[in-house]
Amino acid sequence: MARTDDIYVHFLPEEKPFIDRAWEWVVNAGDYHEVKLTGFLDPRQSLILTSLANRHPDVAVRLDGGYDGAERRRALIAPDYRDLNSEPMDMKVISVTSEDERLAELDHGDYMGAILGLGLKRDVIGDFHVREDGCHVIVTADIADFLNLHLRQVHRVSVLTDILELEQLKMADSVQEPLDITVASLRLDGIAGDVFRLSRSKILAPIKAGRCRVNWKTEEDPSKPLKAGDVVSLQGFGRFKVLELEGMTKKGRYRVKIGKFV
Repeated sequence: MARTDDIYVHFLPEEKPFIDRAWEWVVNAGDYHEVKLTGFLDPRQSLILTSLANRHPDVAVRLDGGYDGAERRRALIAPDYRDLNSEPMDMKVISVTSEDERLAELDHGDYMGAILGLGLKRDVIGDFHVREDGCHVIVTADIADFLNLHLRQVHRVSVLTDILELEQLKMADSVQEPLDITVASLRLDGIAGDVFRLSRSKILAPIKAGRCRVNWKTEEDPSKPLKAGDVVSLQGFGRFKVLELEGMTKKGRYRVKIGKFV
């Protein structure tokens, strides 16, 4: 069976620990008939796992985040003779509500911070669906009771929680604030700086510190050119999608249409 040595070149050095762990799941499933249900993976991790699974002829993978179009998904890795569609993925929905009017002002980061502040790891949490009347968050079933018992405050707002089945999930449409910008080049630092309204010196620091991701892949090169469809996230500032490159202005600058997630 092929090893992972020759696949490392396709990924970043800091991704090696996940590659090794994912390859172990694949080998255990294909060679030893084990079944592995992972925590929630981001799209980049899902891509890596799928790439590795495709290298083993006897392994099948199912990715499921609780609903069609989920960004963060659990993976079920198993021998290919198993019917993965009938296997449980062990997910629940935590419903967060409050009688406090300030609930409508809370955002994704507020809910995320409150949950991680309870000492939980990111991989037990799936997608958040934030609405004015509260939030539905998909979680692994084994931590649902803990959250239902301990999550009582989100950014100084007292909240109530309930455990729901996936069928009761109320999804929130992903809202993007449209922005039309003009930039001297399509470099990451130039576009991100305009979107987040940061000076060149202030945008360079987080990028070089590894706090920026392009399509869920860490990007430390400020000069990386962006293209239509790229999703950029900057820790502490948010994320945006390059919707369209609209050509050049008369002064030779690029017109770029951005969707900033809010």
